[in-house]
Amino acid sequence: MRIAPVSSLTALAAALLLAAGSAAPGTVAFAKTPAPAAQASATAPAALQDLVSKVDIPYEKFILPNGLTTIVHTDRKAPIVAVTLYYEVGSKNEPRGRTGFAHLYEHLFFGGSANVPNFDIPLEAAGSTPTNGSTWYDRTNYVETVPTGALDLALFMESDRMGHLLPAVTQDKLDKQRGVVQNEKRQGDNQPYGLYDYFQADGLLPIGHPYRHSTIGSMADLDAATLTDVRTWFTDHYGPNNVVLVLSGDIDAGTARPKVEKWFGGIPRGPAIEPVKAGPVTLPAPVSRDITDQVPVLRLTRNWTAPGLNDPDTPALRIGMHILGGLASSRLDNQLVRGKELAVSVTAYDQVFQQLGFLTMSMDVKPGVARAEAEAAFDKVLADYLREGPTEDEVRRAVTALLSGEIGGLERVGGFSGKGATLAEGQVYSGDPAHYKKDLAAMAALTPASIRAALGKWLSRPVYALNVVPGPRTDSGDALGGWGDEADHPAPPADPHAMAPPLPPAPERTAPPVQPVAALKFPAIEHATLANGIPVTLARRTAVPKLVMAIDFDAGYAADALDTPGTQGLMLAMLEEGTTTRSATQIAEEQERLGANIGTDGSLDTSTVTLSALSDNLAPSLALTADLILHPAFAESDFTRLKAQAQAELAQTLSSPKALAARTLEAEVYGTHPYAQPLDGLGNAQSLAALTPADMRAAHDKWLRPDLARITVVGDVTMEQLKPMLEKAFGQWKAPVSAPPVKPVDAATPAASARIVLIDRPNSPQSVILAGRVLPLTGQTPDEEPLTLANDVIGGDFLSRLNLDIREDKGWSYGVNTSVSQPTGPRLLQVSAPVQADRTGAAIKAIVADMSALPASKPITAEELQRVTEGAIRALPNQFETNASVLYAIRKNDRLGRPENYYEKLAGTYRAIGADRIGEAAREYLQPEGLTFVVVGDRKVVEPQLQDLGLPIEVREAPKGPEEE
Repeated sequence: MRIAPVSSLTALAAALLLAAGSAAPGTVAFAKTPAPAAQASATAPAALQDLVSKVDIPYEKFILPNGLTTIVHTDRKAPIVAVTLYYEVGSKNEPRGRTGFAHLYEHLFFGGSANVPNFDIPLEAAGSTPTNGSTWYDRTNYVETVPTGALDLALFMESDRMGHLLPAVTQDKLDKQRGVVQNEKRQGDNQPYGLYDYFQADGLLPIGHPYRHSTIGSMADLDAATLTDVRTWFTDHYGPNNVVLVLSGDIDAGTARPKVEKWFGGIPRGPAIEPVKAGPVTLPAPVSRDITDQVPVLRLTRNWTAPGLNDPDTPALRIGMHILGGLASSRLDNQLVRGKELAVSVTAYDQVFQQLGFLTMSMDVKPGVARAEAEAAFDKVLADYLREGPTEDEVRRAVTALLSGEIGGLERVGGFSGKGATLAEGQVYSGDPAHYKKDLAAMAALTPASIRAALGKWLSRPVYALNVVPGPRTDSGDALGGWGDEADHPAPPADPHAMAPPLPPAPERTAPPVQPVAALKFPAIEHATLANGIPVTLARRTAVPKLVMAIDFDAGYAADALDTPGTQGLMLAMLEEGTTTRSATQIAEEQERLGANIGTDGSLDTSTVTLSALSDNLAPSLALTADLILHPAFAESDFTRLKAQAQAELAQTLSSPKALAARTLEAEVYGTHPYAQPLDGLGNAQSLAALTPADMRAAHDKWLRPDLARITVVGDVTMEQLKPMLEKAFGQWKAPVSAPPVKPVDAATPAASARIVLIDRPNSPQSVILAGRVLPLTGQTPDEEPLTLANDVIGGDFLSRLNLDIREDKGWSYGVNTSVSQPTGPRLLQVSAPVQADRTGAAIKAIVADMSALPASKPITAEELQRVTEGAIRALPNQFETNASVLYAIRKNDRLGRPENYYEKLAGTYRAIGADRIGEAAREYLQPEGLTFVVVGDRKVVEPQLQDLGLPIEVREAPKGPEEE
């Protein structure tokens, strides 16, 4: 995949899992009002059948004579159309010696076709967001969401690469994309626990099973791929009869059919793809295996295969595993994290594919806990659960949480988990675009007995215990992911002199012009003020019966500059750990019954409590949110447990090369400024160890107060309905008599210092390069928009100069990007480049050269100007499809002091910016002088490459985990 999507089988599952996962812990403020009784919010939640009835995606379907299946769904809420194509081929169709080939081919699909030199440039210039693709075991998909006026262009381009790709696929393109894919593999392998998936499949499935080898494949097979292989794969699998096309959004079937016939009708049928036999496998006996890795804590897992998507047991297994370890109040959480406090995190899930699933339960053991004790408790939770089965309340809570997530997923017409993908997957996997309805109805009808029976049937089979133990990594991802019998059947090396025969020219086709794109209509904004002075902002949107709310406090991680590092994050996390009337388990269970999700979100400037709620359950959801904010208990026992979890999370963070680089860079460039606080909110080991419950109460009283609060709501509610509910929940909350604290964000920052900090992380197949410097910019400035466009040119999007150079041309990285942060105080320019270890020095040279060239030796081209201005303008309607995206925009405008109509005027602002102003912004803010480079990689490989860069080098050791100290 070019940019990895959620790695689950279905779009439905993706939406459900994203919405049903444990909420991030949250915070809120001091209250002198009496705590409400726990029963005060006990309004009856919406019935499951009512929730199921609200999940509906009407569609029409037609099939062309060449076999192309087209599904059309009409949604007129925005002038955009999602184009979703599912090719019914994935890694399970790959033969021995060709692992990773479906995914490699997906990358090649973006390199242009006979009449489209580059697939990304025209679409991004037309305002497509996103333009992407991904490969998984059962399918390869391609998605773009375009303005309605660009639909013909998107269909022309998709049809040209479906019917006329091969003349444009050259050996040079194959070699470059092979390098990109291999760096994508290295990037994944380089993460903590990054080799787990390889060993899971190896232990559960026999050699030759279609789901055994990884989708990204083995390095040897990728090296062996030839241009002839590429052509064969295309002709064997990419015919229109193996494709489902979904058009969803501002379109109807009457308009769609002639367009599809025009662009796709002339493509001939291809061979039918042979069905693959790939069912679940039962091990003959239990198996246990340990692998060592550079990780901070022991991870225990238990694994089985399970039936596929269409098996009648699958809904029960999905809900049953969610109860075991997916809910915030899951069995594993309640007994191992909150109960015996043996684990710092747990999970359980059924990862479902078309023909099988992987059942997994996982436990990250709390440092200091004996392994034998942890394993005994872990296995006992499962044994007790299989014996007892779930309760009626657990079943209802799990199903409600998942249904709430699916309702929220209906906001998007496209992408990897929107309505287009849901319809496509129903057709591809089940022969029915509306298969999601059967899934939801089956889940709503589940009983404790049916779930217990399914769990007993599948989890009582021999288990594969795969455990990741802290220690030196002894395995290399380069040797993993293949067929499994490479010793007996090595992949033949590609012949560098082999020549594929020439192909006849493809027919000439002309791209249609982009029609005028409708102007952005940002939702109308209403304002109110609660009795205690809290300002309320509402944008009403009725596309789905849900809403999102944010309560922002002027605090954030920068507030830790006045307290102890890590205070704000831990205090926020404590909010869901208990109030004066509710325990953490009761809080989690009540959210699940309501289909609500309460969490917290920290940034440099703000501490935020968020709520996602069904409109029908808004009143009790608000009451629960208010209790968390106004009446946190900060109990000693809860604090001790949560602090231990935070300390383990910090250790996990420090074991991630990218996170370690980010924390190091922030501290280096901001010095003693409040923004030097880590953006993960975890502080440092010493500060975390010193924190107490009294510190939590003090920070809560100091920062979470109504005179530092703002409430923003977006969704299906009127102000007449909303304000009385907010008054009831928060209106009596009184501010302390003391003046609110003020963060010194106007403090000085250190002078920029060009240097390299090398952090030695042995056995790293990639180096993570992070570079940055503080810019002399704060808040909203006249340079804001020219700088945004200049950043897009140099590194801010897929077609940026840095990404095209280091990823697409050189093949050294899976992706390079630049960003400019937008806090209220001084901003940070940042460059991110994970690169293969042996190209670290060369990549830094390329970064410096590319940044220096803009605009001095390589000014903005006409193509770049059109893409970053007109493309951005055309993309505006796509950017506010969801309630969450509108909520973010409103809050950002308020934080930066922008006018409310900022986004509606943005098109005119962009059109008034020429190449000269963009170049001036690049010259002023985006030059490489003064960049501090942080490199996390293998010193023995990397340091010799840095010697001739002309920059001072400081070498540090990577932090040790708790098991290593």
